[in-house]
Amino acid sequence: MIVAGFGFRQGASVDSLRAALNLTSARPDLLATAASKAGSPALQALAQDLGLSIHAVAPSDLRAQATLTHSAAAIAAHGTGSVAEAAALSAAGPGARLTGPRKTSPDRMASCAIAERDAP
Repeated sequence: MIVAGFGFRQGASVDSLRAALNLTSARPDLLATAASKAGSPALQALAQDLGLSIHAVAPSDLRAQATLTHSAAAIAAHGTGSVAEAAALSAAGPGARLTGPRKTSPDRMASCAIAERDAP
């Protein structure tokens, strides 16, 4: 399973999200983000365009994940170093691993991280 986790600022566009995803070169099976961001029109549009579902990650599950990168804003708002990385890991499930640090869209409005988990 391949999960694309997203962190993004309010007002991020679908183009920002798509740009961050494209920087990963991944073809995800599922999109994920913090529960508070899952209803974003931009993320909903991206999911529809890709034919994928969105996994909304609870705050406690975000905080439980070890991330490769650390943003002061993400720590203050969500209790994790990277919403994108934590969401990807949480949604991918036990034994998941990040393929690398999050990638940030050129406009700095969105980030995307990829987590993979081998099939059980």
